[in-house]
Amino acid sequence: MNSFSYNKAYDVAEAVADIQVHEQGKFIAGGTNLLDLMKENVMKPDHLTDINRLDLANITEHEDGGLRLGALVTNADTAWNELVEQRYPLLSKAILAGASPQLRNMATNGGNLFQRTRCYYFYDTATACNKREPGSGCSAINGINRIHAILGTSMQCIATHPSDMCVALAALDAKVNIAGPNGDRTLEFADFHRLPGNSPHLDTNVSPGELVTSIDLPPSNFTKNVFYLKVRDRQSYAFALVSVAAALDLDGDVIKDIRVAMGGVAHKPWRRRDVEESYIGKTASTENFQELAETMLTGAIGFGGNTFKIELAKRAIVRALNEALKTGENL
Repeated sequence: MNSFSYNKAYDVAEAVADIQVHEQGKFIAGGTNLLDLMKENVMKPDHLTDINRLDLANITEHEDGGLRLGALVTNADTAWNELVEQRYPLLSKAILAGASPQLRNMATNGGNLFQRTRCYYFYDTATACNKREPGSGCSAINGINRIHAILGTSMQCIATHPSDMCVALAALDAKVNIAGPNGDRTLEFADFHRLPGNSPHLDTNVSPGELVTSIDLPPSNFTKNVFYLKVRDRQSYAFALVSVAAALDLDGDVIKDIRVAMGGVAHKPWRRRDVEESYIGKTASTENFQELAETMLTGAIGFGGNTFKIELAKRAIVRALNEALKTGENL
């Protein structure tokens, strides 16, 4: 373990100010990912700003029926919150599909957004990894890449984003509230994470020293016909090979609105709004779901070990949408 300094912050302004004076400083709350990375020498912060005492651990209602999820609310408390279960069951299902109960009890909503990839080579400091050391190369492209991305990749990086929660947030059009030295701002969730391009070491569009304070969920009609499918190597505590957050708003069997977001296939949660919009007004049927899946996977590229994911992702989309359809019928 490398040496570092440590400070407890008691309000947002203090936390933001404290991190500014440390070039390699990091915020820490649950620490479920950061501490692992520090132990493996993948990340070497020179300072930790403890934000656990900030007043960011509440879930509150908006007047329009939406919710604000505090950044320090644990994943477990979010998933089991009555309002989340009632209004955003897709989010509750996604969170409960992730990690173990012990980790969900520690991990925070804000921290979940900043999870680093679980690429083998990212964690192995003896190998080349552009995400860990820009310009060193990507060992996964010609290496063991069974768990890696098939969409939105570049020759610099084919890592995937590991979060389940983020897949549901992408489907639900969440917004992320951020505090920083230049004031407060809000990012659409679709703009929060980045594709690798030529700078895979940059996971998000959050600037150094900025702090996520909350996540806003808009009012939602997706309370019945929703399903979160996570395809993984083992049922317990494994990251997704492919996951799908599927939601339908129906008038009879006609699609009024549809959301399909995927995890395990790209550097960020993958969603195609243009594809979703093209199915509004169509019948909710397996045939249409199959067509949607084919279009969603347009441009997918396999790298040998992960090529099977292309067909797997298509089948997962169809299954998730059909399960969402049945879920509503059973209520």
